[in-house]
Amino acid sequence: MRGGTVGAAGGGQGLFRVLLEAAPDAMVIVDEAGVIQLVSARLETLFGYARAELLGRPVEILVPDRFRGRHAGHRRAYAAQQEVRAMGAGLEVHGLRKDGSQFPVDISLSPLATRNGLLISATVRDISERRSAEARINELADLVESSHDAILAKTIDGHITYWNAAAERLYGYTAEEVIGRHVSLLATKSRRGEITQILDRLRRGEKIEHFETIRVTRNGRLLDVDVTIWPTRAADGTVNGACAIARDISDRKRTEAELTRLYEQQRDIALTLQHSLMGTPPEVPELHTASRYLPATQGAGVGGDWFDLVPLGAGRVGVLMGDVMGRGLEAAAVMGQLRSAANALARTGMPPVRLMQVLDTVVTDLPGQLVTCCYLVIKPDTRELTICSAGHLPVLLASPGEGVRTLPAPVSVPLGVGGIPHEQTRITVPPGSVLALYTDGLIETPGSDIEHRIAALQEEFAAAFATDPDLESAADRLLAAMLPGAKPDDDDATLLLTRLPVAPLASVDIALPATPSAVSDGRAFLTAALARWDRTEVADEACLLVSEILTNAIRHAQGPLRLRLRMSRSDLTAEVSDRTSRRPQLRLARTDEESGRGLFLVDTLADSWGTHPTDEGKIIWFTLRLPERAPSRHRRVTPP
Repeated sequence: MRGGTVGAAGGGQGLFRVLLEAAPDAMVIVDEAGVIQLVSARLETLFGYARAELLGRPVEILVPDRFRGRHAGHRRAYAAQQEVRAMGAGLEVHGLRKDGSQFPVDISLSPLATRNGLLISATVRDISERRSAEARINELADLVESSHDAILAKTIDGHITYWNAAAERLYGYTAEEVIGRHVSLLATKSRRGEITQILDRLRRGEKIEHFETIRVTRNGRLLDVDVTIWPTRAADGTVNGACAIARDISDRKRTEAELTRLYEQQRDIALTLQHSLMGTPPEVPELHTASRYLPATQGAGVGGDWFDLVPLGAGRVGVLMGDVMGRGLEAAAVMGQLRSAANALARTGMPPVRLMQVLDTVVTDLPGQLVTCCYLVIKPDTRELTICSAGHLPVLLASPGEGVRTLPAPVSVPLGVGGIPHEQTRITVPPGSVLALYTDGLIETPGSDIEHRIAALQEEFAAAFATDPDLESAADRLLAAMLPGAKPDDDDATLLLTRLPVAPLASVDIALPATPSAVSDGRAFLTAALARWDRTEVADEACLLVSEILTNAIRHAQGPLRLRLRMSRSDLTAEVSDRTSRRPQLRLARTDEESGRGLFLVDTLADSWGTHPTDEGKIIWFTLRLPERAPSRHRRVTPP
């Protein structure tokens, strides 16, 4: 297009200036020699020059050095053609500001024929921001195309409009094969209805995460994918499509499956280890018990709960319960160590407070371990309890006609804290009382107050004790109430119920002086008691054993002495108490010695024997198992 003829100076220049200032872009007018004739205010601002600094100067002042050599040739070629070149016609060059900075520009040219010759009008636009935006778009496009995740776009009706290289690798379709087709081709036939639901949600502007329906490949294989879909919007804000990212999570699922397998394996090993270490508590004729152990359902599950019943002889029973903080193999292993140590210590006759002190030393030597533990020594015939608690939950006591209460026992810090003494106390409870020992997994739940949960357990215990005297039924009822579904989440749960006898055992005792006459008096007392109890078949062995332990007490201890006899359905127990704490030692006498064989006889003839300390001194005891015999309707035991 040829430019029109305009006037030269004067009114023509005034018209040019009006047009220049009205233009939305920066403008400059040069002659055929490239000398600047007119500039607009916007051009002054764009290049940083005042108008006086530009008029009459070569236009190359606005061109970077590297382009100036070619600039005159381009201008002459344009003057020969004299065609209008609009913005975006390929004339993208760089401008040079007064401060020396360079920037990309887009130029449009128009020829202007005047009486004084040809003028060229150039409109200049700074395209720095456009170039930056284009660079960002290109980077984003490269990022999208090179992404390891499959990225696809679709219309709001579900037709695919974009498909990157990762989508091609994941699903097996090329972009040409899927663009324009409905996204439901990537879903199984049975789940294509979900696509419609998803599109409805997208129309409402919802973002959808962890969507797995788009998972069918070109060859029909099912993928493990995690898909996130979000709506795209037009300029007016309306939803006009959606973009989806599909991530292959098959490796993650395999890893999760392997971790689950390892967790289950560790859980099985820990359970096996715990059951092996815990073993089966022995039956104690004087006590009825019911126990429950439930491993946690989360993670490794099994923890460090344990309980134990330890026959201590002389009609006494030790009851232990502990909880190693933590879960898994380590907790189970620590539990095994402590259970074995506690069992061995209890069998020495060690009082509860001393046992806790020794266990505290053991746990302190195990780095990072804390353990709660409770130890009771029960004398079923006298219903006397001696209890020591190291940070363990309170023991509950249900007594006939008295409801349920907590045992008034001092509670010290957990084992492993060290430096703080433990305490024990002695309590006598009513006949037929039931004790409930438990670990925190039975009562603790997220967000609950432990005092309220203990109170809830007391209420359930009272209801179970009043409704059904059977301990097994009571244990099941407590679990059902405190752990619905009988599945503790975060910690294993242990419960032990122990009932003391309703009727006292047959027992008699006599005080004896620490003189030789005590031996014959003790034999006579024993013979009379066995006759009343109709158990004379063990009289000979029992008299010999009583003679030996009385003789040992007379020779090596201080009086007065007390002989106590106790008979259960299966055993006869005799114990002699004295006022000396030094324990007798079992030894083999030399052939030329006339004494020293008493305890050896006791060890040989008795089914069990031992000693344990008392507040005044000690007790030495033995047990003889009574022969089984058919019950007789005419036989009865005379109460003492």
